[in-house]
Amino acid sequence: MTCEHLFTISFRACKNNGLLIPNVSVMFLVRIRNIGIMAHIDAGKTTTTERMLYFSGYTRAFGDVDDGDTVTDYMAQERERGITIQSAAVTFDWKDHRINLIDTPGHVDFTLEVERALRVLDGAVAVFDASAGVEAQTMTVWRQAEKHKIPCVCFLNKMDKPAASLRYSLDSIKTKLKANPILLQIPIGSGKSFTGLVDLITRQKMTWQGSSLTYDGHAFETSALQPSDDPDVLQAVSEARATLIEQVADLDDDFAELLLGQYSESFDAVPAGKLQEALRKVTLARKGVPVLCGSSLKNKGVQPLLDAITAYLPAPNERNHDLVRWYKDDLCALAFKVVHDKQRGPLVFVRIYSGSMKAQSAVYNINRNGTERMSRLLLPFADQHIEIPSLSAGNIVLTVGLKQTVTGDTIVSSKASAAAAVRRAQQEAESKSSSQRESSSLVLAGVEVPEPVFFCSIEPPTLAKQADLEHALNCLQREDPSLKVRIDPDSGQTILCGMGELHIEIIHDRIKREYNIETHLGPLQVAYRETILQSATATDTLDRTLGEKRHVVTVELAVHALMESSTSCDVTFEEEVKTQLPAVVRQAVENGVQSAYLQGPVLGFPVEGVKTVIQHVSLEPGTSAAMVSACVSRCMLKALKLAGGQVLEPVMALEVTVGEEYLSPVLADLAQRRGTICDIQSRQENKVLLATVPLAEMMGYSTVLRTLTSGNATFSLELSSYEPMNTQEQNILLNKMAGLA
Repeated sequence: MTCEHLFTISFRACKNNGLLIPNVSVMFLVRIRNIGIMAHIDAGKTTTTERMLYFSGYTRAFGDVDDGDTVTDYMAQERERGITIQSAAVTFDWKDHRINLIDTPGHVDFTLEVERALRVLDGAVAVFDASAGVEAQTMTVWRQAEKHKIPCVCFLNKMDKPAASLRYSLDSIKTKLKANPILLQIPIGSGKSFTGLVDLITRQKMTWQGSSLTYDGHAFETSALQPSDDPDVLQAVSEARATLIEQVADLDDDFAELLLGQYSESFDAVPAGKLQEALRKVTLARKGVPVLCGSSLKNKGVQPLLDAITAYLPAPNERNHDLVRWYKDDLCALAFKVVHDKQRGPLVFVRIYSGSMKAQSAVYNINRNGTERMSRLLLPFADQHIEIPSLSAGNIVLTVGLKQTVTGDTIVSSKASAAAAVRRAQQEAESKSSSQRESSSLVLAGVEVPEPVFFCSIEPPTLAKQADLEHALNCLQREDPSLKVRIDPDSGQTILCGMGELHIEIIHDRIKREYNIETHLGPLQVAYRETILQSATATDTLDRTLGEKRHVVTVELAVHALMESSTSCDVTFEEEVKTQLPAVVRQAVENGVQSAYLQGPVLGFPVEGVKTVIQHVSLEPGTSAAMVSACVSRCMLKALKLAGGQVLEPVMALEVTVGEEYLSPVLADLAQRRGTICDIQSRQENKVLLATVPLAEMMGYSTVLRTLTSGNATFSLELSSYEPMNTQEQNILLNKMAGLA
């Protein structure tokens, strides 16, 4: 056991709403769990989090999403809509373990919130609606967890629903997530008669009794299974436990050897401790995922879930972070989220990977190449925080005073500490001849920000408010990297670019409430892309006299269409040109090409799938780099026009869950929206419609779907790809953009 320390928690009463704020004492690193709750929208993430806080003693009363009084959904927009918009961090104790938990959004517009939370977490709990199994956004968040190699535990929530199905949920995890579910519990009863669980590892029966209106779930009976119990339950437990032992033995060779050696006569005689130990190894190696079940709203099954988090998910020292070892005991941390506080200014969420952080100390930001001073350290508790003097590795902390730090920045104790880490990395690379590692800069991997798909103009009520609006947008961009703000070069308007209708609506609402600016939004528009149809060559000469200086440059280049699947744009030089041009001129040429890629030849949208080859560049002495870039951009525009422009539109993957009686009108509506039906699946009593539809056709779809199905359908959208528009649709779009339609 490591002797690194952390702060653990005992609770003291707080005046606010019966909330309990922790006192701080010392304990071991192996008892920390940094976990996230992730799921499709409405699977019960926030309710599960609220029950965890209640059963751990952090809150004195249940928070309810419908009543708008949950701890983690503290924004006004979240409480009004009953959804999670921003990930929220809380810290609490459970049986001598400290759990740092982040509740993440389930809506596709806020996928970045999930991405940056998972980047700094060690484990995750995937929550499923047991009546629906794996849904669209479940697959998205699961892919994100896979990308960051995060061990997971699955929780089948809503087992009290009439349509809840354990078998269907397990099958969907296998087929859709390509995961290996390992069932640890089986439910007693189903639907409204769901009263408890049987733990397959210990063969203990847990029953929750009492009225759902008054019963708080704190007290539940635990007893060993008896031969006098329901024969069907005994038979199901026997079969499920045999399957569990077989699954774990298949995935862990040491456990298989133990079974064949000491317990060959009866595999069922293997002790619970040995089985649990093997299951932990399997989970940490991401060979299988433990599956538990319950009903968070009815307060059933949450305590065993907390036990599973501490038993199967990793401590910070069990996660392998290659880069961190070069810092040894020096500070190495990653800033993963920024929020703005009216009193304290920007608050930066930081995950500490090595060393420790102290209040009133200076830190060095590698990405910004600057030193900043932290005035205070806070432990995060949703929107309430407690000040602490210091915090060590493995923890998540909130810092006050970091003015320049943004999401994805690496923070170390000093510039000298970073240089020492680089030296250690280089020495290790030299000692291992096979190592090809680039170790010139030791920066923790940041967060990948998806490209926005919607945009609209935003205007202040008066010119006097323009500066306030710019300040608000700067703050919001720092908080939310998926929000992009740009100035339209033709109209001079401020353009908001976001991930969807809801995303832009929330930003608009926050500007009004938090910054007291009544802004006007223009109509939502789709972020198209452009490409070219064929290759073309162009030559251009720029001859300008500025003051007493004459600038002359001639450029010849060719543009080629890349493969259809390519979304990048490249620039290369012919070998002869590359050797002749100085580095400064080459850089100016590349800058000119890249700026031309930002505005396509058809509608001025960014260009993708194009390769540019620079064939000839000649310039007279004294010609500035800016003139070279300008000439290249002009030549590029000429070549792109000659190559024939093609508009690419964003096509969305659509999933609609609808009753069979409403399927026909939904299909007919999608046909009018240029939709392509990919598959129609059955999910219990409902049909699940999978389709691809152009984003331009999906404006206001939620209202139309509600009307068609009398409110009995749900849908989710996710960007699938950019596809070429057909000639007719492209002409309609051109006329519309020109104001002729």
